[in-house]
Amino acid sequence: QVQLVESGGGSVQAGGSLRLSCGVSGYTYSPACMGWFRQAPGKEREAVATITRDRWTTYADSVKARFTISKDNAKNTLYLQMNSLKPEDTAMYYCAATTLGGSCRKDDMYYWGKGTLVTISS
Repeated sequence: QVQLVESGGGSVQAGGSLRLSCGVSGYTYSPACMGWFRQAPGKEREAVATITRDRWTTYADSVKARFTISKDNAKNTLYLQMNSLKPEDTAMYYCAATTLGGSCRKDDMYYWGKGTLVTISS
């Protein structure tokens, strides 16, 4: 059974950095896409960054040049390096993955982690 477990969240000051990790288990194949999504109070869950099987990446405009998504297939781990953090980045961050097929759209994400909280103070 597929499981995604996030770690690395915490509370930091604006301008600081965090690296989120997502440990993946249970897959007998490579998902078409994996990604990081976030949800702030009162807002919809939104895509932050995604990465395909062939390592194509996409980023929300609000995080471009500040965040980097990557994966280590040997360690079955997905990462999100977050630099120059802003108070607007405060949210619950979720790791997600598709099945064998699917696009990188939120609606195609089939498996979800429970989330890790990121709080940025000014």
